[in-house]
Amino acid sequence: MPRRWVLSSGVLALAGLSSAGFGVARLRGEAEGAVAPPATPSPSPSISPTPDRLAIARARIDAYVRRAGGRLGVAVRDLGGSAAATAGTRRFTTASIVKVDILAALLLREQARGRMLSSSARRRARDMIVFSDNTATTSLFQEIGRAPGLTTANRTFGLRETKPNAHWGLTTTTAADQLRLLSTLVAPDGPLDQAHRGYLLDLMGQVDADQRWGITAAAGPGATAYVKNGWDTASDDGNRWIVNSIGRITEPDHDWLIAVLSDHHRTRADGIRVVEQAATYALRELRAASSGL
Repeated sequence: MPRRWVLSSGVLALAGLSSAGFGVARLRGEAEGAVAPPATPSPSPSISPTPDRLAIARARIDAYVRRAGGRLGVAVRDLGGSAAATAGTRRFTTASIVKVDILAALLLREQARGRMLSSSARRRARDMIVFSDNTATTSLFQEIGRAPGLTTANRTFGLRETKPNAHWGLTTTTAADQLRLLSTLVAPDGPLDQAHRGYLLDLMGQVDADQRWGITAAAGPGATAYVKNGWDTASDDGNRWIVNSIGRITEPDHDWLIAVLSDHHRTRADGIRVVEQAATYALRELRAASSGL
C-alpha cells in the first residue's frame, strides 16, 4: 500500500488572524507601615514591536480576494522560506488543471510497478499537459481507473478537498488542495520519486506559448515558470467562465508554488485578467513581507 503523504509545513490559513498584545508591567513596592513620599513617575519604556509582516501580507491578500468581486481562491507557498498564504475556501470546478492530477496519478501507478511510462502514454501525457488535449486526457483518465482511481491516488497525495468526477473536467477542488498537490511534485520525501516528479514538471515548463498565462504573470526577473491552466464555461452558472491557473515559479530569491482558482466571469479574458492580477498581487505582498520591507 502506498503511504499517505501529508504536507506538514504548508498552507497557513488567513482566517482568525489577530495581532499580539504588548504591554508594560509596572512593579510597585512599598515599605510596610511606612509613609512613602510621592514617587516621581518614571517614563514607561517605549516598546516598538516588530510587525508580523507575513501576517499583514496574508491579511492584505485575504482582503484583496474579498474585494475582487466574482469568486476567487488563492494559495501560495514559498519553498525557500516561511512565506505562505491562503485566501478563500470555496470549492471550484477544475476544468483542465485536473490534468496535472491525472498525470501524477498515472506516474504513481507506474512507479509502484517499477517502470516509467510507455512511449504511447508519454505521447498522450505530453499532448495533455503541453497542449491541453482533451482526447489524450480522457484516454489517460480511463487508464488510471477514472474517478475511483484518481480518488485513490489523491489519498496518497494528501488531498482532502478534491472530489473527482466521472467527467474529469467537472472534478471540484480548492486552492489549498491544489497547493498540496503541487507540493507532492517537488517534495524529495513525497510519494513520487525524482525521475517522475522531474518528468511532470518538465512538461509543465513546456506548455504551449498561447497557454502560458495565469500565474506566470507574477514571475519576477530571471524566473522560470511551470504552469497548467484550465478554462471552461459553466452551464449551471449561465455559461459564465471558470478560469484556473496552478504552477511553480522559481526565481533568484524565491521558489513559489501558487494556485489561483476562479469562476463567474463574463468572458475568458475577464477571468484571465483576474487570475493574473491576483497572482501578481499575492506574490508582491509576500515578497515584500519576506524581505522585511
